[in-house]
Amino acid sequence: MASLYFCAECNNLLYPEADRTNNVLLFACRNCPYRTEATSPLVFRNDLKDVTKEQPGVVDELMTDPTLRRTHDLTCPKCQHTEAVLFQDQSKRTYNKMILFYVCCYCNHLFQDEPVKRMQEEEE
Repeated sequence: MASLYFCAECNNLLYPEADRTNNVLLFACRNCPYRTEATSPLVFRNDLKDVTKEQPGVVDELMTDPTLRRTHDLTCPKCQHTEAVLFQDQSKRTYNKMILFYVCCYCNHLFQDEPVKRMQEEEE
């Protein structure tokens, strides 16, 4: 695992440097002549998550927010009420489709549109 290395003489950050004559990786200080040979050839590691899931976040009292868009096109699966506020979550998605979350204005139940839920289940 890559980590930060510091100079033994002046405590400044060491930077990777290639010694092309000996074909080795060095860590060198930019403020003094200190150099040390790297114990690992790893300089940088970028771990990417393969699967991210949409998380709705905090949904308390969203139905009272006057800035959120409202819809009467969907029925709440819990109470069958037709008015809901909708919002898009700000987390990263694995595909480019926008996922909308709905909060029922009557019972505060959080739900998604059915075609989106089916598409997510098919991908898993």
